[in-house]
Amino acid sequence: MAAQPLSSPLAMINKYAKYGLHRYRKLHIFGKLFICLVVLFYICMSVFIIVVTPARIAQYSYDKARILASTRLGWLVLAGVMVCVSFPPLIGHTTLVTLCGFAYGMKGFFIGASASLVGSALAFVVLRFLFSEKLHAWSSQNQKWKALESVVTEKGLPLIILIRVSPFPPWVYSNSLFASIEAVKLWQFIVATFFIFPKILLHTFIGSKIAALSDGDQRGHMDTRTKILNGLLVGGGIVIAFIASWTVYNLVQSHIRHLDGFPPEVDELAAEAIEDYDEEAPLLSPTQVVGTIH
Repeated sequence: MAAQPLSSPLAMINKYAKYGLHRYRKLHIFGKLFICLVVLFYICMSVFIIVVTPARIAQYSYDKARILASTRLGWLVLAGVMVCVSFPPLIGHTTLVTLCGFAYGMKGFFIGASASLVGSALAFVVLRFLFSEKLHAWSSQNQKWKALESVVTEKGLPLIILIRVSPFPPWVYSNSLFASIEAVKLWQFIVATFFIFPKILLHTFIGSKIAALSDGDQRGHMDTRTKILNGLLVGGGIVIAFIASWTVYNLVQSHIRHLDGFPPEVDELAAEAIEDYDEEAPLLSPTQVVGTIH
């Protein structure tokens, strides 16, 4: 059955909950054990936060962030970590962008934006250089990928930008996705990456407001109205980020499924290639995917 674009946030949550359960059931016993340990870790972390109290943890985090910000090359260390998480299978890009705002305020945007641009470009070049032969062998046997490459080749930069700003696949998978599409040139990928800067700016803003609420001294000088306003700005920023991500994702999927000049089945296969990329991931799987033509 062909996949359909998600029509509501609830549908998106339901889709990825089912997908996660499906992936868990397919895991080896050691994979399932690892997942259980991760869940146990988060349970212990939650208990720790409750016992120590969020206020003390927030203050500790703020103090460490101040030390980082006052260190001469602290920004370079943070940027270097962001470059590293642009390579699969590492994760944490959004968290690090928020940390840029937490430690450096709105100036952290320049760190997050620059590191994101450099990191994604390096990931694009390295992955394509290392896996070019594997990619060619894989894509020649996969109908979805042929469809995606054909529509990207035909529509060019505007479509690349639309796919880039979509929240799915996530950051690190998105970098490897574009490295996997031979029709995408490096300069096109870099230009498209500039269009995620508003998202980076939003998460930097959220981080800066969280920092203001984390410091006991700053909180002590705030009246109740200011505290509520800052809390609303943080919560509102998170909600805006979620709604924007959901909206953009649906718009991109709908657009790809209704491209002019292509048969409907090609549009559908191209949309499914993006939807299922984190599952198939030609540059990330240990073996080449074969037998995918139906």
